[in-house]
Amino acid sequence: MTSDAKTPEEYIANLPDDRKEPVSKLRKIINDKLPKGFQEGMGYGMIGYTVPHSTYPDGYHCDPKVPLPFMNLASQKNFIALYHSGIYAKKELHDWFVAEYPKHVRTKLDMGKSCIRFKNVNNIPYDLIAELCTKMTPEEWIEIYENAIKK
Repeated sequence: MTSDAKTPEEYIANLPDDRKEPVSKLRKIINDKLPKGFQEGMGYGMIGYTVPHSTYPDGYHCDPKVPLPFMNLASQKNFIALYHSGIYAKKELHDWFVAEYPKHVRTKLDMGKSCIRFKNVNNIPYDLIAELCTKMTPEEWIEIYENAIKK
């Protein structure tokens, strides 16, 4: 589900009541823990975190006018989603996250290539997400991204 919201605050204000608090808490964690250099905004109808053009002027290869995407946070129809490109692009980070998840949550991890789905808002591992946010700098993401697209 995408949103027409222009700001993260507007996005959250438009959420169903049961989603506002967990999405707000995840947003705060992400803003507090992401390394300096990522920028919050709206992208693809979700709250997005990007490497701004001031750091990476080339932008996203699919549309250079768009800053380089890194992470998105969204309230979907049946779950809250955290899309983390680093988990998709760096096997060691993926493997770390998959191994750590059961230490924080009793339910099975529901994850796609870059999408972590939280179907039960009471089972969101906020501490684990906070740690995940610290694991990749904008510079490392740019290096991984360039190595992947220039092959």
